[in-house]
Amino acid sequence: MTKNSAHLLVIDVGNTDATFGIFDGENLLHNFRIKSLKDENYVYFEYRFRQYFLENNLRFADITKVVLSSVVPPLTPVFKSLIQNLFGLDPIVVNAYIFPTLTVSIDNPDEIGSDLVANAVAAYTKYGRNCVVVDFGTALTFTVVSAEGKVLGVSIAPGLRTAVKALFSNTAQLPEVPLELPTSVLGKNSVHAIQSGILWGYEGLVKNMIHKVRVELGGDCIAIATGGLSSIISTLKDEFVEVNRELTLEGLRIIGESR
Repeated sequence: MTKNSAHLLVIDVGNTDATFGIFDGENLLHNFRIKSLKDENYVYFEYRFRQYFLENNLRFADITKVVLSSVVPPLTPVFKSLIQNLFGLDPIVVNAYIFPTLTVSIDNPDEIGSDLVANAVAAYTKYGRNCVVVDFGTALTFTVVSAEGKVLGVSIAPGLRTAVKALFSNTAQLPEVPLELPTSVLGKNSVHAIQSGILWGYEGLVKNMIHKVRVELGGDCIAIATGGLSSIISTLKDEFVEVNRELTLEGLRIIGESR
């Protein structure tokens, strides 16, 4: 970043990772992750943050605005303090009411995750039509947004890695396995069997959920994939108009630019 540059920092604190993006306008200049270790204190996160900025020749003074999304309540005050101490800024904290042209039409808007709000903002801003955002993260989420800018509802299932870990931790003889889509559904060993059941099973889950959303919306609904595991099930690619791992960060950027 140049001496006189001014940039937007967005932070998405999830259950597995805290993801950071530094934007110059619409351009994502830097993107990095820190494990969301709930038992770690402020010092751990400050050290990792300072280390990344130093290694990449970044300056805290170049950050002029920060947007914070957190679905991990114990870490929210930690990151607020981090932002205030390192940048001298109060973050824009994302909630269901943060983006005036998007309405969260569910029973209790405060229950929706701020990351899902960011996903909805990005999808609505980019496409302006009925869409379902499928986020392949710690949880597998389906956020449905109407062409009128309303979040109509959310569906949640265990994420791919969460499902594998649950199976591994609750069975004595099954190993933890890599998330790799097998060529056959007929498992010939324990690893192959788990990969088949989870990954091919989730392929069907995702296709069925998208289909049911489209039926409820009268057929007019595009699908967008995001999240760190969004490319694992490669056979789903044709279901989506876009597979964008950074959609949440883009949504946070759009929120920041609107404030």
